[in-house]
Amino acid sequence: MAQRQTHYEVLGVAPTASATEIKSAYRRAARLTHPDHGGNAQDFARATLAYETLIDPEARTRYDRSYGTESSYLRGKAPAGGAGGPASGGSMRFETGGPRPAATDATVYVPGLDGPGAVDRATSVRQVHGTPRKRGIFGAQARLARESRTVQLLTRQVLPSLPSTRLVNGLHAPNGGYIDHVLLGGYRLALIHSMMLPKGVYRWDGASLLRDGKHIDPPRIAPLVHDMQRLFPELNVTGWTVILSPDGNLHEPVIDYARGGEPGPMNVLNVVNAINLVREMKMFLGTGPAPHVVDRTILARLLGGMY
Repeated sequence: MAQRQTHYEVLGVAPTASATEIKSAYRRAARLTHPDHGGNAQDFARATLAYETLIDPEARTRYDRSYGTESSYLRGKAPAGGAGGPASGGSMRFETGGPRPAATDATVYVPGLDGPGAVDRATSVRQVHGTPRKRGIFGAQARLARESRTVQLLTRQVLPSLPSTRLVNGLHAPNGGYIDHVLLGGYRLALIHSMMLPKGVYRWDGASLLRDGKHIDPPRIAPLVHDMQRLFPELNVTGWTVILSPDGNLHEPVIDYARGGEPGPMNVLNVVNAINLVREMKMFLGTGPAPHVVDRTILARLLGGMY
């Protein structure tokens, strides 16, 4: 498995770079890579394609919304084991034999904050990125209120225990639509959507949410999980729908689980109430192989997908 090298990395600029900065970076790259100056033709072609994509506003927008994968390059080879661990090239490998890193350990930035990175220092150290934003016309206020409640829940109840976890709100889905929230902790990624439902007892069987025999369809997260797993093979990606109570009670509504429907990191889709989301996020993100790591390249790709 190979790790992708984005157009921004090819030119050595941040995803927030201006057109002027992109032009200057391309001139530098062209001087270094042009075959007439002793460079490599393939490297020159990569720099040129990167420049042509990023200098065109529409092409750059499409590229950013593809999370840096549309016409991107492949660099290096990942270690065996597939998703769920750091890939080589821009990520850090952790040797076995020593104490397992803890989520409360001092944050390790890959690459380090003192060197160049895909995002700047201030952006790298910030835990929360973006806010719920209006999209479309119908149901906007209800959705914004629900998403704001979810951001508040994650900010107050989850992030203080996971200082190296980053919350990104409002992303474009790879194949259309939106992802409300993602939590990036080390090399694990949780996609989170929400629903607001009355108090009561609900049952989740792994596919359907039921109350008094009536089916309630949760948001369609499973396709998003598959898409993001494909785009970020170095991550372990899961999907979560949190059911919020109108009165803000974290323990309501109550959700009973059929056999096989219990929440867990091996499920593509999990349905939980607020207090269970808090517990499961601390467990999922806090027990990964490197919960104290912020991979700045992965963070930059997520930020590039914000709307």
